[in-house]
Amino acid sequence: MLDTAFLVRRQNPGFLLTSLSYAGGLLVGLTVSAMLLVHAGVPASALVDEFLIATFLTSDGLSQTATAALPLVLVGLASAVAMRVRFWNIGVEGQLWLGAIASTWVALNGIGPEALRLPTMFVLAALAGAAWIAISLFLKLRWGVNEVISTLLLGSVAFLLVQHLLFGVWRDPANSFPVTATFPEASWFSILGWGQLHTGIFLVAGIALSIWFVMEHSRAGFYADAVGFNAKAALATGLPVLRTAVGLVLLSGALSGVAGMMIVAGTEHRLNQSVGNGYLFSAIVIAYLARAKPLWVIVVSFALGAVFTAGNVLKVFYSISEAMIVLMQGTVLMSILMAQFFSTYSLKRPN
Repeated sequence: MLDTAFLVRRQNPGFLLTSLSYAGGLLVGLTVSAMLLVHAGVPASALVDEFLIATFLTSDGLSQTATAALPLVLVGLASAVAMRVRFWNIGVEGQLWLGAIASTWVALNGIGPEALRLPTMFVLAALAGAAWIAISLFLKLRWGVNEVISTLLLGSVAFLLVQHLLFGVWRDPANSFPVTATFPEASWFSILGWGQLHTGIFLVAGIALSIWFVMEHSRAGFYADAVGFNAKAALATGLPVLRTAVGLVLLSGALSGVAGMMIVAGTEHRLNQSVGNGYLFSAIVIAYLARAKPLWVIVVSFALGAVFTAGNVLKVFYSISEAMIVLMQGTVLMSILMAQFFSTYSLKRPN
């Protein structure tokens, strides 16, 4: 019976089937995640309170969710734009660390006038992130090195570089922990007066809208889709395949670098060992769930920010580990991917 069946790709799954499969996968993933939390000791009645009321329906919770979503939007966009040209950026954390390092260097050394301190941090963070991913891009173009391996390994190198700085020349002598001194206030995003939400939200909104316009309403976006679907066919028709791929890959690294700047200048106000933790997997989850669409990246990032906010509460009051929060993200992602697989392919048996 099933041993003679085979998979056939649907030519046009349709909006209804695609939407139902996405919603069904999301529902299954959330249900399994809830069961895992209950098994770990979280009362079922507390799930609604922590994941809905405390994160969306209270002023403090909503501000925390929005603040947590800002770097998530940037790393989600970073993963999404690279994905559009089939470059698998698994080193988002490494580029984020480099952006944080560059921003910290500017802040600690007072580079430039105070009025231009944040713009300087932004530019150098973007350049540092782009330069870090450029190493993997060069290795792929020159010797065919798989970017999954090179970006992932460079992420570890970046973290070791941070360790070297925090335990060395940048360590705050007034602190027993491996952290830098607190940045001068000129290197902070201004607080808006609603929780920890800061003016970085305007920068993130401007970047996200710009990426949306470029990817969905410009020639560059058309080129990116053509390269992503079939690079050889795009090259045969005369499209600038190499220039498009290189540009979007460097943009991916730059966005990750800016995410590092967003964290150290927006909430941490110093460099520490936890700045980049957890953003690699989150970037992949966001890009896949949003299907590499910039506007959907914002929506998914906001939802994931709520998970981060609720997860922090669960860790404090119910002793839930960080690994459990990552497991929840993975469960939702795998559920949606499996549902989308069956909406994309149908099972056929020979007559």
